[in-house]
Amino acid sequence: MILADKIIELRKKSGWSQEELAEQLDVSRQSISKWEGAQSTPDMNRILKLSEIFGVSTDYLLKDELTSPPEEPAWEKEEESGLPIRQVSMEEAAAFLVYKEHASRRISVGVMMCILSPVLLIALSGLWDAGMLPFAESAVVGIGLTVLLLSVGGAVGLFVTAGLKGHEYEYFEKEEIDTAYGVDGMARDRKEKYRHTYSLYLVTGIVLCVISAIPIFLTFLLFGENGAALSVSVSLMLILVAAGVLLIVRSSIVWGGYQMLLQEDDYSVESKKESGKNEPIAAIYWGLAVALYLAASFLTNAWSRTWIVWPVAGVLYGVVIAVAHAVRKKG
Repeated sequence: MILADKIIELRKKSGWSQEELAEQLDVSRQSISKWEGAQSTPDMNRILKLSEIFGVSTDYLLKDELTSPPEEPAWEKEEESGLPIRQVSMEEAAAFLVYKEHASRRISVGVMMCILSPVLLIALSGLWDAGMLPFAESAVVGIGLTVLLLSVGGAVGLFVTAGLKGHEYEYFEKEEIDTAYGVDGMARDRKEKYRHTYSLYLVTGIVLCVISAIPIFLTFLLFGENGAALSVSVSLMLILVAAGVLLIVRSSIVWGGYQMLLQEDDYSVESKKESGKNEPIAAIYWGLAVALYLAASFLTNAWSRTWIVWPVAGVLYGVVIAVAHAVRKKG
């Protein structure tokens, strides 16, 4: 086993991210990445430091023929991490990344369908109020609600099919994993190749969401409080938001797959432990958020404004989790 693979193995067994190991060695994360990718090797001072922090001999680090360092008993490692350790082969890792790509399409399209679901109802209602449609109000509402329910139903179907397949890979998100030889290198290579696409989709999606309010501003500027024009502008706003969210969700799911496989950032061992403790809070919180959004939207029929529930809920969720973490730490 070469030095690069030994560093990867020891780092993961210690439950550290590349950033955390870099801090202990007083080097950059890029240096750790190059060591683990066999693109460069640490100098002797760093070798000595690695030996010290990992509790292994320098002989083990430097001699490729030594493949089994002295380890603490398995029960001690499990006690430290608090998570079961799952072995992941190259085949499992490749299948997982394929699943994340497919799931990103289904889930992002499903989210887009949910956002677009009231568009026809809003547009038809505004045009009917302006006397521009020859239909009865009941027909307008019936058509709009039918499309809304069909869109939401189709989205739920996409979510369910993606979720059913995802059960097979839940351990990537919740358990500590130990990858086979070559898996880390493969994942890092694919992640770097996807980085440009991820950045492009993310930036484009954010820009579309930011500029989505422009149609409403222009409508007030050009037509005042004209009902028909306002309904069309709200529909355009939702279309822009849906397109932006589609790009953000799709790219984030694929990127998250690489992070899960590499156990980085939000999917480090420590983060997985914390996430498991937050699951009951998340279930209750987002359930209440959905109930609030639907109740406010149907009771007020102000679909053009009730979407604000989601960004507010997202910000407040971070606060709730931070408070929960502080309480647990204090306790």
